Amino acid sequence: MTLVIDDVWPRTAAWAGERLTIGGVGARELAAEFGTPAYVVDQAEFEARCAEWRDALPGGEVHYGGKAFLCPEIVRWLDRLGLCLDVCTGGELAVARAGGIAPGRVVFHGNNKSAAELRAAVAWGVGCVVVDSFTEIERLAAVATAAGVRQSVMVRVTPGVNAHTHEFIATGGDDSKFGFSLNAGLAAEAVRRVLAEPSLELTGLHSHIGSQITDLDGFALAARRMASFLLTRELEHGITIPKLDFGGGLGIAYRPGDPVPPRPAEVVAALRAVLPDHVRPAVEPGRSIAGPTTVALYEVGTVKEIPGVRTYVSVDGGMSDNPRPAMYGAAYTAALASRRSDAPPRVVTVVGKHCESGDVLIRDIALPSDLRPGDLLAVPASGAYQRAMASNYNHVTRPPVIAVSEGSARVIVRRETEEDLLRLYP
Repeated sequence: MTLVIDDVWPRTAAWAGERLTIGGVGARELAAEFGTPAYVVDQAEFEARCAEWRDALPGGEVHYGGKAFLCPEIVRWLDRLGLCLDVCTGGELAVARAGGIAPGRVVFHGNNKSAAELRAAVAWGVGCVVVDSFTEIERLAAVATAAGVRQSVMVRVTPGVNAHTHEFIATGGDDSKFGFSLNAGLAAEAVRRVLAEPSLELTGLHSHIGSQITDLDGFALAARRMASFLLTRELEHGITIPKLDFGGGLGIAYRPGDPVPPRPAEVVAALRAVLPDHVRPAVEPGRSIAGPTTVALYEVGTVKEIPGVRTYVSVDGGMSDNPRPAMYGAAYTAALASRRSDAPPRVVTVVGKHCESGDVLIRDIALPSDLRPGDLLAVPASGAYQRAMASNYNHVTRPPVIAVSEGSARVIVRRETEEDLLRLYP
């Protein structure tokens, strides 16, 4: 059974001898040096995807969506490539600072920012705060007044667009915890209130319709509604609103045969087609940059066949390092990475080591029938939200992130240890 390297895998993924390599480093060598489970990020792939978005939007702003995956080293890559950064909590803000990016290139999101988080953002000089509620407008105005600054803000608008994605990651409809409803008139009132605050400066409007979107229709519809709303507010208040931020949401392929999402240039063209000439577009790609860059590496622990029912392949990770299948049915593929096999395939279910029947990573996948304990499985498209959402369920420590490039490998997020867990207990 031969692995076909396709768009689901990083572009440097290849077979070298008897094992899969990424960035010129073999899966067996990575497992031997860094252990498993581990996330292996292809630095060249990450940087190429950043550059594709940057080049698709000359004169605009590309804010990497930090919630997909963030660490100080990633911030340094973004800084060197000229991208901006979107954060949504005080913790992500702290990582941005640790990475050394200029605060003016950071946009601060979130639907319930605390006064402490806002004070930290304003004191650091964050470039823009995206306001998400009337309470937050008042809270931020008070913080900015106390600091003696005029804070740049965008108003997050919910444009009433229902993206074709899972309901848990759809955010553009009227029934959303995020932003101000355009259809209910709340967005117009939010603009009025921001303009009434001397310590706030309205520099743009923001929308985000959801995640893992693989067609252009939702983006185009949101752009039309946002452009119309912007022009109406400009006429109403006699102002110019220079920026429209369309958030992120572009999906990726997780398995062979999945729909191929539009390229960044196609997304930008659909947005620009409806924007007024004076408006500068901004986007916030996260998954479409980080997702395809990373392969999760696991070791097989047991193979359990239940005759006439199912064969379970248990690996040394699970829902603590990838909760997405259990949360909303995310589907992945996998490959035997430590050796070649000519054995015929059989359908198995790959599961984790946690005390939950729902701890299923991949259901019903064809893998070599001679799969055995000690083999390595590689799961591509693992860069977005997996390590970011990882937990310590069952007191399992979280995996490291290993950057590979031109035949070398280095740790950019170290593996947690049991000592790390015990430090939390007084």
